[in-house]
Amino acid sequence: MYNQGLFKSKVPKLLQLLLIIIFISVIIPINGVYVGNISYMVGSTGLQAEYFVWANYAGIIGMGAAMPIILRMKFRYKIRDKVTVIFILLAALSYMNGTTVQPLIIVINSVIIGFLKMIVMLEFIIPIMFMISKEGNRGKFYSVFYPFSIIISQVAGYFLTVLAFDHNWQFVHLLSAAICLLLALLAWTLMHGKYFGFKMPLYYIDWLSILLFIAVFMFGAYVFSFGKQQDWLQSSTIKGASLASFGSLILLILRQYTLKRPYLSFKIFRRANVLHGLFMLLMTGMFLATGSIQNVFALGILGYDSVLNSSLNLLMVPGIVAAGIYMAYWFKQGRGLKMYIFLGFAAMLAYTVIMYFSMGLAFNFERWILPMFLKGFGMGALFIAVWYYTLDKLEMTQMMAATGLVLVWRTFFTIGIFSALFSWLQYQFQIQAIGDMAVYLDGNTFSTRQLMGNMKALQFNAILAANKKLLGYICIAGIGVLLYILTYDFGVNRYTIYRGIKVNSDRRRHKQKLQRTQLQEIEDAAGSVI
Repeated sequence: MYNQGLFKSKVPKLLQLLLIIIFISVIIPINGVYVGNISYMVGSTGLQAEYFVWANYAGIIGMGAAMPIILRMKFRYKIRDKVTVIFILLAALSYMNGTTVQPLIIVINSVIIGFLKMIVMLEFIIPIMFMISKEGNRGKFYSVFYPFSIIISQVAGYFLTVLAFDHNWQFVHLLSAAICLLLALLAWTLMHGKYFGFKMPLYYIDWLSILLFIAVFMFGAYVFSFGKQQDWLQSSTIKGASLASFGSLILLILRQYTLKRPYLSFKIFRRANVLHGLFMLLMTGMFLATGSIQNVFALGILGYDSVLNSSLNLLMVPGIVAAGIYMAYWFKQGRGLKMYIFLGFAAMLAYTVIMYFSMGLAFNFERWILPMFLKGFGMGALFIAVWYYTLDKLEMTQMMAATGLVLVWRTFFTIGIFSALFSWLQYQFQIQAIGDMAVYLDGNTFSTRQLMGNMKALQFNAILAANKKLLGYICIAGIGVLLYILTYDFGVNRYTIYRGIKVNSDRRRHKQKLQRTQLQEIEDAAGSVI
């Protein structure tokens, strides 16, 4: 017999809702590496921080690799068996990451954790989507789910950093393993043991394409993580990784044209909204990558510890909530995305401008409230609106295949490339700032003793000058992004002549038909959870 729900029929509906929230609240933040704990991992193991940055990217790449096959996995196995086994595997991998000092094991485990995490996450996302919006309105769903997921990630990251500070970083992974085992027990006890629908075969999955997909981005992640440490193209290893990434991409593309059922479809890149959406996600990554500059300022200049630095992310929560509420109202009014995306980029630009004028040795904690609120609003707004626009007008099968690429592009590639670029530029600007200050350090005016006594102040001022210069360039680029948003029409025709009216009417009917089709697919995948 088939069952479209998640839990046994005897489980009360209210308890089902509570369990879904608990499961998704644990799945979202679980990772192979927790960013706030990287400094503790480096101090404990003596390994380079770049390994753990690479492992953090690996988790995102694993999530993206799972997206094109996620529905096939959903239809192939019983919900109870699948969720239970995946949580047991996540517990085992978390335990391994908490007890090993081999960096490559942590990196490989992070890829697998991301892959498994994405498969099990969909089991709970689809019912949540149907509960939030029975009519299949993706905008309404994004307005609730994205703020919720971002806030869960930030809050969990803060508390995991506190646990690592109070105990050690291994304790965090062991605790994650224990929680996963508890959820596996709950899944085995409360979930039904029936198939969701017809059994879909797995032999249509091209595992070679999945490996090539992972190789493309893992080699790229290595370049982004180790580029500065190995001096970029002066290193033969970085050159080899770059060529390996490019070669894997060529093989992946060629492979898709030889398959009857390709793992990825590149036809979506013919759509204007996808191309412009990817560019806007790239610019979003530019602003989010300013987090590396913020960390240099908070940790290096202001002397914050990891816990206090993680608490800054909690200041974004009100802005993220405001973005979700405002976006829900925006969609309810049926307004276009142009001005909402403009507001998102404007908030990120305002955050950057405030940080530009805040680069100084005197900066109290209360002064973080406004810029972090703006950053939270901008992040929430752009994650919702740009993601919605990029995947708009795509059928369900196209959307699932495209989501993996867009997810990796948004969360790994854009942030990774700008973080690496900003890190390199900050270092170059810092050297330049020290050279500029050296002009005024006359040996006849300052003795060696005086110069050495002020070396710390000189270094701090060089860092501040480099940060300010880099933020200035980002502000200029941000103004260009706002002009781009104002001039781009977002595919909206504003003709008032008969032909324009007819074209817009045809597009509206096509969109309504597509929404009805997607709604039926969502209902089939969601099941009876309420």
